[in-house]
Amino acid sequence: QVQPVESGGGLVQAGGSLRLSCAASGRTFNRYTMGWFRQAPGEERDFVAAISPSGSSTYYANSVKGRFTISRDNVKNTVYLQMNSLKPEDTAVYYCATSANLALPTGRYAYDNWGQGTQVTVSS
Repeated sequence: QVQPVESGGGLVQAGGSLRLSCAASGRTFNRYTMGWFRQAPGEERDFVAAISPSGSSTYYANSVKGRFTISRDNVKNTVYLQMNSLKPEDTAVYYCATSANLALPTGRYAYDNWGQGTQVTVSS
């Protein structure tokens, strides 16, 4: 079983950048699709990006396409989310999670083994 732990959140001005990391324990990290989701107060937990087990395929929500980049290092058992040109509407708690579904699912119920989340706040 893979247990993710997110880090790298913080406070940044609009237009700035942050890189989130998700370190996962477990020997089978490279068998899982990894996804990033975010949840703002009072909102649903929304899909942000996903990456295939090998890292060769990625998929993004329209709201972040062209600004965010997901990547992974299977030697370090870590997945990253590089966030550029941040906007106040990107403010949320960001979560990573694993999925056994290799089709890069966007629905939260396709994912399990969630991390505790990391707060990202973008000021205007």
